[in-house]
Amino acid sequence: MHARKVAEACASSGFHKGLNPTVTLWSQFIVFTLLIFGTVWTDVAGGLFDAVKAFMVTTMKWYYLAIVAGFLFFVIWLMFSRYGNIRLGKDDDRPEFGYFSWFAMLFSAGMGIGLVFWSIAEPMYHFQSNPFMAAEMAETPTAANIAMRLTFFHWGLHPWAIYVVVALSLAYFAYRKDLPLTIRSALYPLIGNRIYGPLGHAADILAVFGTVFGVATSLGLGVQQMATGLFDLTGWEAFVDIAPDGAQSPNMTAMLILIAAISAVATLSVVSGLGRGVKILSELNMWLSLAIMAFLFLFGPTVYLLNTLLQSTGDYIANVIPLSLWSDAQKDTDWQGSWTAFYWGWWIAWAPFVGMFIARISRGRTIREFVLGVLLVPTFLAFIWLDLFGGTAIHIELFENGGIADAVSADITSALYVTLAKVDPGLLGKIAAAVATFLIATYFITSSDSGTLVVNTILSMGDPNPPVVHRVIWGLKEGLVAAVLLVAGGLSALQTAAITAALPFSVIMLFMAWGLVRSLRAEPLPTFSGPGHRVAGSLASDPDHPDRLDPHGPK
Repeated sequence: MHARKVAEACASSGFHKGLNPTVTLWSQFIVFTLLIFGTVWTDVAGGLFDAVKAFMVTTMKWYYLAIVAGFLFFVIWLMFSRYGNIRLGKDDDRPEFGYFSWFAMLFSAGMGIGLVFWSIAEPMYHFQSNPFMAAEMAETPTAANIAMRLTFFHWGLHPWAIYVVVALSLAYFAYRKDLPLTIRSALYPLIGNRIYGPLGHAADILAVFGTVFGVATSLGLGVQQMATGLFDLTGWEAFVDIAPDGAQSPNMTAMLILIAAISAVATLSVVSGLGRGVKILSELNMWLSLAIMAFLFLFGPTVYLLNTLLQSTGDYIANVIPLSLWSDAQKDTDWQGSWTAFYWGWWIAWAPFVGMFIARISRGRTIREFVLGVLLVPTFLAFIWLDLFGGTAIHIELFENGGIADAVSADITSALYVTLAKVDPGLLGKIAAAVATFLIATYFITSSDSGTLVVNTILSMGDPNPPVVHRVIWGLKEGLVAAVLLVAGGLSALQTAAITAALPFSVIMLFMAWGLVRSLRAEPLPTFSGPGHRVAGSLASDPDHPDRLDPHGPK
């Protein structure tokens, strides 16, 4: 029945063959409207982006904090619930990818460019100023402890909880209930076959909107850092603009050229498919990440980093609940809006993209295995990464000749390269800088190609192999969006795009969680016929179950 509905919803001929014309055309209209607006009325767009961002981070801050905290509590409950042994697929399905490939693709798609961009810059910002310390405590050991706690908080369990909500819903309904792998399917327990009508179209359009602008945000951040890195490696002033006082910033023309070049490579990758280009690049990302982490561990302040990792992890665990619910109600400073609320919005904007991608690579895993893997493993990897990069930078500031904080203040994109040079000013430092720049490029490519694949999967109503020509079109389109946002307002525009795209999709996520719970409650509990052998039913196999999903929709 669902296959017939999907076939009826997709065009059988013409340019949009294989795609849902309604979702495709409306998505294109929204994206092109915003692109034209940002290109033709650049100054107006820049002012509007600033105004929207100010509204979102002040007026809607409480909402982002509450909803993300709720998502974290929800997925932890799922992990320990009686539904943990239910498999994301048929009872005899087993995972397609091994753990290393699975974790590599999770980490590359879920964090990637953003983690490289902020891993030093964010601890340095909090090291100098944050609401949890007095001004005179800045750049002290106490400030260092607080800085790492806040950085761990923003890159810890919360973003992965957001991804779990979307990914788990999609994987469950697609692989266990045989619904199309698209956002609308998670709403089936609530609206039935109306998922194939306007309500379902709206959910998918919002997902495409969030994906395109969420990915564009990361691409814009990555290309800024790449330009600085290439200048550091080559000395070519074409990559940066140097002010009379010596301050430098990434050159706009250079960034646009880099976006065009790497978007083209990413498009070639997505054309090759999930099992080849995307998988290979994700594993390459992991190996490059391990290489640069090893450099910092071996040549950086090793003992200090080990102590900081242990202490900061404990500090995070002790403070994660208070921080999750802290809204700065008495002072209401700009800090939380610019940091926590922005991050939560960014993660939500990424959720349709990362969630669907994770769902694509997670068929056959149990709910408990899925939540444990997606929630805890990438979080711990992120902690190690932040400790090595941020901890090294803080150690240089506290106990060596400093200079990292000044670099962040002058040009945020230079912090990574200044830190690597201070760890080893010789050949090894240059090699590490080259590896870091190449790593940014590969993260750029994996973010873009994964996002493109997800957009086309949504447009094609869950087809795992959407039409190649549209993969090319949307791959180039994502790069174009990033370019326009950079021209229109730089970092502020990128942040605005992410947090604004998140607002409507967060409402969809609430309904996704509701629909998932309704469907899980109707599942017969798994039974065991022996160690390691699970025999479980499904809703489809129990027609007399009182809560069984009606193929014609909810009563």
